[in-house]
Amino acid sequence: MPEEMPVDAGVIAEQNAVAESSLARDYTALGDHLERRSNDIDTVTRDVQAFAVAIPTWGVGTGGTRFARFPGPGEPRNILEKIEDCAVIHQLGRATPTMSPHFPWDRWSDVAELLDLATGYSLTFDAVNSNTFQDQPGQVHSYKFGSLAHTDSAVREQAVAHNIECIELGRHIGSKAITVWIGDGSNFPGQQDFTASLDRYLDSLRQIYAALPGDWQLFIEHKLYEPAFYSTVIQDWGTNYICATELGDQAKCLVDLGHHAPNVNIEMIVARLIHFGKLAGFHFNDSKYGDDDLDAGSIQPLQLFLVFNELVAAARRGAEGFDPSYMLDQSHNVTDPIESLIYSAATVQGMYARALLVDREKLSGYQTSNDALLARHTLMSAYETNVQPIVAMARLRSGGAIDPIATYRASGYRKQKADERPTSDAGSAGIV
Repeated sequence: MPEEMPVDAGVIAEQNAVAESSLARDYTALGDHLERRSNDIDTVTRDVQAFAVAIPTWGVGTGGTRFARFPGPGEPRNILEKIEDCAVIHQLGRATPTMSPHFPWDRWSDVAELLDLATGYSLTFDAVNSNTFQDQPGQVHSYKFGSLAHTDSAVREQAVAHNIECIELGRHIGSKAITVWIGDGSNFPGQQDFTASLDRYLDSLRQIYAALPGDWQLFIEHKLYEPAFYSTVIQDWGTNYICATELGDQAKCLVDLGHHAPNVNIEMIVARLIHFGKLAGFHFNDSKYGDDDLDAGSIQPLQLFLVFNELVAAARRGAEGFDPSYMLDQSHNVTDPIESLIYSAATVQGMYARALLVDREKLSGYQTSNDALLARHTLMSAYETNVQPIVAMARLRSGGAIDPIATYRASGYRKQKADERPTSDAGSAGIV
């Protein structure tokens, strides 16, 4: 168990002392504004304090593209160091109390050591993630032409066994779900039998599903393309939904915001999955051209708000089985990963706060009367509200930093880790 938190509490207190009076004035002014709109700012702040989003362990490392990866200073070299970086993010931002590990990247022989370190930092583990889109050292069969949908039964058996191992590893660290994403597909017309490949995938997934503990869920993740560019076996939410329905109640559909065709109405997909009780949750990120894995809200903030509008609406009406899991899934190629994840978590909190401010009664009335302009105005009134004082106050009241980025930089954490963790390679291709 760590002797102390990664960032000195004195640094946080010092930075907060500088910013607290300004925050108090901004918070009071916003509270007066919201009161005129029949919103209680403290109620919204409490809801924001209760909102949490998981950190992907791979997200604290430097990402990359198909062409290159440029290692950053002090990036983590193993799961223990990843946990330490995740602890910094939660200590300052107070929105990320859980971590989502990825196997085999995060396999560690001493499970007790992992749990002890995480507990000492007030962190727990979220859904586990399997990896059958890369070949690992010593692996018997290659995934070059697929994994769970491969034509060779031996490759499929290997992929199934890996996923079942991930479930077992997850049981030991307190996880309750496994996320399965595959890169299976084709790059040329005629390369693959579309029907047969889906049949093979479903057969493999049924074996994984059968290994789930009774209180677990299986999250199926779809992706339009990459690494298979002509066809992907689980390419959209419709195929995802069909497969989850085929498997049973413990299988649900995960929505990654970067895994859709351009201009697809993702908020409508969210509404449909909620309606049919099949929404597993989200991988939050953003994109300009494809699966860019950019910081959440950095390109299409309105889309992120509209997604949260559907989520809050579902929660308010008590949609049956509504209990989504939230995680950031980003690749930080040119920014400090810790800073990006702190900022993204705050962005997601902010969109949640805005969605809480939507006047549901008015919106419903305008929708019923087909008043398109005022219905949109009702949404935009909430979206255009500056909720930063709410998010900052939520951090402060939860023991975090009013300005987490400034506090992080003042702490010198990255410089310290750069000295402790020598860069492992000069450059490589692909993701972490």
